[in-house]
Amino acid sequence: MSKKKISVLIVDDSALVRKTMQNILSSDPMIEVIGSASDPFIAVQKIKKNIPDVITLDIEMPRMDGLTFLKKIMSQHPIPVVIISTLTTKGAETGIKALEYGAVEVIEKPKVNTKKALEESTLSLCRAVKAAAQAKVKKIKIRPWDSIPEKLSADAILSKKIHNSNSIKTTETIIAVGASTGGTEAIKLFLLNLPLDCPGIIITQHMPMMFTKQFADRLNDICNITVKEAVNGDSVLTGQALIAPGNRHMLLKRSGTRYFVEVKDGPLVNRHKPSVDVLFRSASRYAGKNAIGIILTGMGADGAKGLLEMKEAGARTIAQDEKSCVVFGMPKEAIGMGAADYILPLDEIATKMLQMVSN
Repeated sequence: MSKKKISVLIVDDSALVRKTMQNILSSDPMIEVIGSASDPFIAVQKIKKNIPDVITLDIEMPRMDGLTFLKKIMSQHPIPVVIISTLTTKGAETGIKALEYGAVEVIEKPKVNTKKALEESTLSLCRAVKAAAQAKVKKIKIRPWDSIPEKLSADAILSKKIHNSNSIKTTETIIAVGASTGGTEAIKLFLLNLPLDCPGIIITQHMPMMFTKQFADRLNDICNITVKEAVNGDSVLTGQALIAPGNRHMLLKRSGTRYFVEVKDGPLVNRHKPSVDVLFRSASRYAGKNAIGIILTGMGADGAKGLLEMKEAGARTIAQDEKSCVVFGMPKEAIGMGAADYILPLDEIATKMLQMVSN
């Protein structure tokens, strides 16, 4: 018996975008586009006749904007939604709000101007739809913020190093965190529980360029600690979290007793940029047993091998448990490899991490 395809409804006011997205999604044998709509009112009528597994949703539309429509969906009859947004400051701001309102992911509008851009857009859109189809969505109460490229490994950015298990352990601990689908809420809840004197934190969350800065700024407004989008050369400091910029890899480096980050371009790793495996490998190399690795909700396997490398280098490691994940993909892969010392619900991870630091 063949596996049921993921049914998708495309909602966008541009006929060209609807056609482009239909062509892209239909190229994947696991996905079936069951309809499209030029605005939310038409979408509602189509949903009444045939409920899709996933909705792709534009933000800026006539008659009713995408955010309003999203809030109605998620507060009444939740369906996994992928927001398709423009890479502008305004687009990033509304994209972050959409995640707060229950969208599973936000991705950039497809680009078809070059073969490479089309391939990356195809990869990004199809991956987001598949992740959304697996996501656990629930009713929310609308409230303020409280041809596919080769799948490269982290070797493409940083070679693996054999570690000396007798390396010196310093008093400074580095916390490395990786997440994907559902990760924006998970990271928020993790950081909200941290005190001002917590160790320096480096985070890779799969997000498009520009969105990471809006995400970091929003977290900085509500957390006790400082949160910022990383800039090349930033020091890793107590009471601060650095978030990898979209479309750039972030690596931990060390010069003497100073830890800092390198932000660099490069190929997609595990079909992502930034990649969690790249971050975790750099943490295993430059921090070793001075690090704690945490892998949170997300589709795929990015970060699983890197977390294992951290553990093998003497770091302590935590994976989010299945029940509290939006998508139990990345943590599941890490757990299956034996990379996690602890498997914990999201609301217990910060407490456990702080206990590890104090011991």
